[in-house]
Amino acid sequence: MSIAFVFPGQGAQTIGMGRDLAEAYPVAQAVFDEVDEALGEKLSALIWEGDIETLTLTQNAQPALMATSLAALRVLEAEGFGMSVASYVAGHSLGEYSALAAAGAISVADTARLLRVRGAAMQEAVPVGVGAMAALLGLDFATATQVAAEAAQGEVCQAANDNDPAQVVVSGHKAAVERAIEIAKAKGAKRALLLPVSAPFHCALMEPAAHKMAEALDKVEIGAPAVPLVANVRAEAVSDASVIRDLLVEQVTGSVRWRESVMWMAAQGVTEMWEIGAGKALSGMIRRIDRDIATRNIGVGADIAALKQND
Repeated sequence: MSIAFVFPGQGAQTIGMGRDLAEAYPVAQAVFDEVDEALGEKLSALIWEGDIETLTLTQNAQPALMATSLAALRVLEAEGFGMSVASYVAGHSLGEYSALAAAGAISVADTARLLRVRGAAMQEAVPVGVGAMAALLGLDFATATQVAAEAAQGEVCQAANDNDPAQVVVSGHKAAVERAIEIAKAKGAKRALLLPVSAPFHCALMEPAAHKMAEALDKVEIGAPAVPLVANVRAEAVSDASVIRDLLVEQVTGSVRWRESVMWMAAQGVTEMWEIGAGKALSGMIRRIDRDIATRNIGVGADIAALKQND
């Protein structure tokens, strides 16, 4: 049995996430304290008692989701299921940072600060209302890429997230993305709908944010991860710190190749994927990519209890 630890991206955030773990385990509370200190504000109060609109702002959601994932990981470690049981780590978009923090390549404090910069830079790269993202359901990646190219008409429109065999997200100028929705429907998409996001992530419009991330990453110490990272933009394992640094910059404007990443891990013999942190979105994608991979969620106390019982 080979296990990969996978870490969720934006959209998984909920008010109250991670709180039961923090109340039950001092090691989990310590992660939230460390993130609060790194950011110089009580992000934990927003996560547990704030309003969802403020938490969903990308500069809040990104460090908050990472904190929740790392708190869950620390509980796993305390219960004897730490990084030693994982063969690989991977994360969806911002989840790649959580994966690197989990594997000890970047400190939790530095990861929180990087994600605050990343969230703000991604938000500032494009004025609100200029860009958009849409989910195309029932089309494969090749068809979705064609749709995006056809819809661009001189504007930016790219396949941004290859999530699973029947869900691709396109990103770019709002008018181009709206054209993509109509073209996708004409090409047989089951559904095509705009996503409630504040900026067009993972496309060329994010170039200003990529520059800011390059600057921020240059100032941070990155080590080799304890286990290889299956990188979003490569869909294969990397362990070299300087390569990881470059790929984190590339990731801002590049596609999240999640479907291929899961298939690559399966081809290396991974039989189980544990989704560590908030929500169950990745587990759903993984099941649609490869039904033979077992999934497990590690986000609340009950998940930990079930893991201990089955061990």
